[in-house]
Order: sequence, then structure tokens, then C-alpha cells
Amino acid sequence: MNVLIVDDEPLARARLKRLLGQSHTSIHVQGEADNGNDALMKIEELQPDLVFLDVDMPGLNGIEVANQLNGLAVPPAIIFITAHPEHALDALQLNAAGYLVKPISVKSLQHALQQLGRLNRVHLQQQHTEKVTYQLAGTIRSIEIESIFYFNAEEKYTKVVFDQGEALIEDSLKHLEMQYPHHLLRIHRHTLVNKNKIIALHTLKNHQHVIELQGCSAFLAVSRRALKSVKSEL
Repeated sequence: MNVLIVDDEPLARARLKRLLGQSHTSIHVQGEADNGNDALMKIEELQPDLVFLDVDMPGLNGIEVANQLNGLAVPPAIIFITAHPEHALDALQLNAAGYLVKPISVKSLQHALQQLGRLNRVHLQQQHTEKVTYQLAGTIRSIEIESIFYFNAEEKYTKVVFDQGEALIEDSLKHLEMQYPHHLLRIHRHTLVNKNKIIALHTLKNHQHVIELQGCSAFLAVSRRALKSVKSEL
């Protein structure tokens, strides 16, 4: 899981980064920001999965940043951090994934991170019914996202490879990645794979890395840029 820490206090950022390293090995801190405007730029650049967002910052505060993020098609999860518990109601109204009061303890941090992964019945129902549509011989068809092995960008189209064959669609990888963030993982500039079908990450003799997918005969190349996020997902 890729994380961005936003807090105007350097010591607070350093403490949270240290606690994250101690409590959760699968978390990668991509970067830090000390104000709201810088946070918005880095979120656009880095596309983190989770943002630890300080409420009380000069200029653009955390609540204002969260309001802007909620306008995105697929916003990152947000855990607010603050020294003032009275801001909790504002955070809840913005659908925050969590709320931490300074000074942050290991226990409260672990609890907030555990809550991130919890699914309710509605989430599960939505995931099982998500489908990708494509056209074959003049007929529009659909395939459940769970049946798809991977998507590969090919010039003007995107190839979908699934358990019954393959098809071409017009959706870009970026659009698919934003539409199905819980299902798809980018392993290369040209490739998205189904997270739930990943079996293993292999290192070849030439030091290149490939992904093995359940039920798929192809081994898919992993770029150096994507390697950290792939390892984190595994």
C-alpha cells in the first residue's frame, strides 16, 4: 500500500513514518507534504492509496484538501490526524477511512489500518457484480471482472484476456485502473493484472521480474517502476 503523509510539523511526519515502519511492513511511504497545496500536487503525481492528512495546517487545511479529493473519480483513502478531537464530526462527514488524535500511538495506528481492509456486505455485492463490456461480431457482451486475467494496451485499443478468450475494448488502462481499483494492479506501463489471480512474482536469470497468474499460461513482465507496489500487494 502506497502512502503519503501530510503534516506541517516535521517531527509529526517523522514520528508517523517511524510508527508505520514498525507496525506494518506492507506499507510504502511514497512521500511527504507540509501544506495542502503541496499535498494536492503530490497526490496527483504519486497516486497514493492512502493519505494521512493533518487537519490543522496553515493555508489550505486538511478538511479543504479532503473536499477537493472527494471530487476525484477514485480518491485515495484518507485518515485524518489532528490534536483537536472536535474535528471528528467534520472528518466523518467527508467519509474518512479513519481518525487519529495526536500524539499517535502504535495501538491507535494499527487499529486505523485494520479498519481500512474491512469489507461490508454492500462492498462484496458490488465487487461480485462488476463487469466489463466488449463487442464481438456486432454483439455486445460482458465478462465479470473476476474472470479477467489481465489488460494489455495495444496502440489505440486495450486487449482483455480472460478465461474464455480475449477481446479488444476502447477503455484506456488509466480509466480501467480508476474504475476497478480493488481488482486491478498495474505491473507495467502497458499492463494491468487481476490482483486475485496472482500466484507468484518470479525473478529470472537476467534479473527481470514476471508475474504468474492462476489459470493463465502467459508470464507477464513487471517494470522496475512497478516492482515496489507489486511486492507490497503480495
